[in-house]
Amino acid sequence: MRKPRMLITAALGQTGFQAALLQLEKGFLACAFAKRRADLWRSSIFGDRPLSSIANVRGKFLACLLLPLTMFLGCAPQDRQPQQIVRPVKVVRIGDEAAAGVMSFAGEVRARYETTLAFRVSGKMLHRPVEVGDRVHKGQRLARLDSNDYQLGTDALHAQLKSAQAEQDFARDDLTRYRELLNLRVISPAEFDRHDTAYITARERVAALNAQLSQATNQLQYTDLLADRDGVVTALEAEIGQVVAAGQPVVKLARLDEKEIHIDIPEQYVAGIELHQTVLVTLWAGGDRQITARIREIAAAADPASRTYRVKATVLEGQDEARLGKTATVWIPLTTPPLIAVPLSAVFTPQNESGRPRVWLVDEQAGTVRSVPVQLGEALDGERIVVAGVVSGQLVVSAGVQRLTEGQAVRVPEQVAAAMQGSVAESKEDQP
Repeated sequence: MRKPRMLITAALGQTGFQAALLQLEKGFLACAFAKRRADLWRSSIFGDRPLSSIANVRGKFLACLLLPLTMFLGCAPQDRQPQQIVRPVKVVRIGDEAAAGVMSFAGEVRARYETTLAFRVSGKMLHRPVEVGDRVHKGQRLARLDSNDYQLGTDALHAQLKSAQAEQDFARDDLTRYRELLNLRVISPAEFDRHDTAYITARERVAALNAQLSQATNQLQYTDLLADRDGVVTALEAEIGQVVAAGQPVVKLARLDEKEIHIDIPEQYVAGIELHQTVLVTLWAGGDRQITARIREIAAAADPASRTYRVKATVLEGQDEARLGKTATVWIPLTTPPLIAVPLSAVFTPQNESGRPRVWLVDEQAGTVRSVPVQLGEALDGERIVVAGVVSGQLVVSAGVQRLTEGQAVRVPEQVAAAMQGSVAESKEDQP
C-alpha cells in the first residue's frame, strides 16, 4: 500500500492526494450503503442463486466506482513544481568593507639625540645633584667623584716639574759657561758636548713633566661629570657612594630640540612606506589634534624577536606638546592600492571541493545568488580577510552561507533592496 501511495503523492502533490482520499472515502460509504441495498434486493429477487453470479455483479459495480477515480488521477496536473523557498540573507557591499587607505601604528615619543654620560675616570661617587626629569644646561655639574687621589697626583707632578725646571736652569747656565771656555780653547769639544747633552735632557724632562701635569689636571677635572648640552635627565644608572669604573653609564641625557616617534611596522606593510614621507601624528593625551611628522629612518633589517621594522618619524611641530615618553599614533597613507576585504563569515568551503574557498554574490537584478571562488589573503581587524576574485561594489552574503544553493532566490534587507532598485533604475535610464 505504501508504494502506490507514494506514486499518487508524486503525481498529485500532498493537497491533491488528500482530496482524492476524501473522494475515495465518500465512495466507500456509498458502496457500503449500496451493498446493503443490493443484499436486500438479491434476497428478494435472486433468492438462493450461486455466489459466482453475485461476485460478477459486485465486480462490475466496483469497476464502475473506480472508473471516476482513475479518470480524476489521469486528469491531475503532472508538471507541478515544488514551491521554491526565498531565504532572507544579510549582505555586505564589498566597497564598504575594503581595506582602509591609511594605516595607523602606535608608538612612543623619544628624543632623537639621547646620550649616556659617564665618568672618564674611576672612583667613588660622592655627589649627584640631579634627578630624573630635571632640565639641565650645558656645563652644569651632574655628578662628582672623590678627587683626593687625583689632587695628590697633580701636586706631586707640580713638585717634580719645579725640580726639573731648576735642573734645566742650572744646565743652561752651565752650558753657557762651558761655551765660553770652548771659545778660549780651555776645554775640549767632547767636554762641551757632554754639558750640552745634559741641558737637552733637563729640558726634555721639563716638557715631559708638563705633559704629565696636564694629563693629571684633566683627570682631576674629569671627577666632575658635566652636561655637554642642554637637555633633560631621562635615567640614572649610578647612586651616591657607588664606586664606578671609567665609562660606566651614570646619567642619560636627552636633547629637547628635536623629537621623533618610534613605531614598529609589520613586514607586510614596510613596502608601502617611503623615506621623507609626510605623516600625521595624534597624541593619546592630545585628543583628535593632529601634528605633522616626516619619516626619517626605516630599519634595514627586521628585529629578530618581533620580526618588525623600526621606523622613526621626526616631529615637525608641537614640540612642547609631544613630551618624551607620551603614547602617539602615527597615521601613514598607503602608497599601494587598497585591498579588497570581506567578512570572515562570508567565506565558505564546499564539502566536495575542500581547499577551494568561495563566497556568495547576489545578482541585484534577478535577486538570486551564485558562488565564486576566491583566493584568501591576510586577516585584518574587525574579523575581515583580504580576498582576490571579487571587485569592489558587489554584494556578498555575510551570514547563513551554508544554507544557500546555486541560483537560489534571496531576500535582502529593505535598505539594501531600495538601493538596489535605485541602481537598476539608473542603469535602465542610461541604456539607449
